[in-house]
Amino acid sequence: MYSDITGVILAGGKSSRMGVNKALLQLGEQKIIERIADLMCSLFSEVIIITNTPEEYKFLDLPLFEDIYKWKGPLAGIHSALVHSQTEKIFVLSCDVPLMTKEMIEYIINFESDKPIKFCEAAGYHQPLAGVYTKSILSTIEEFLKNNDATDKSFHQFLKNVNAEIIHPEGLNFYKDEIFFNVNKPEDFEMILVNFLS
Repeated sequence: MYSDITGVILAGGKSSRMGVNKALLQLGEQKIIERIADLMCSLFSEVIIITNTPEEYKFLDLPLFEDIYKWKGPLAGIHSALVHSQTEKIFVLSCDVPLMTKEMIEYIINFESDKPIKFCEAAGYHQPLAGVYTKSILSTIEEFLKNNDATDKSFHQFLKNVNAEIIHPEGLNFYKDEIFFNVNKPEDFEMILVNFLS
């Protein structure tokens, strides 16, 4: 159990491609957000949720905080988490990766690096929404959010400019591409259902 890192669940997206709130989709006996919350609470003594619709997540009985810079994408959620966390470091996990594992989170946290951000390149993509961020980059994020739009491209541009540690986990014995599988569209959810319930 980590007490020096705050667990952060990002649940602030508009779910525009899904058409409904993807975090609240039912996966087996739990909603996706419940699976994520259980996973995070098994690892971190403090877990918070960043969302612009806090009323939807009150049932989880976890601290809820909104973005300070509204509708500026995931970087704004990370910014809000760093502002509201009591610890120097946070581990961020998006609410739409239901197959994420404890082993992978622990590996990312324990990966030795002196850089202010660390996350994996996995399943063919950078995966910054499952990573460690430190308060030392707060002012850099604020400056960026004030001067840039909220596109996915701008988020990745920010990450290139802040000297992030990119971890390559493919050789690990517990690694599978689907750990990072992202539920964005109805067909993604169907794929998860088939694989998860089979």
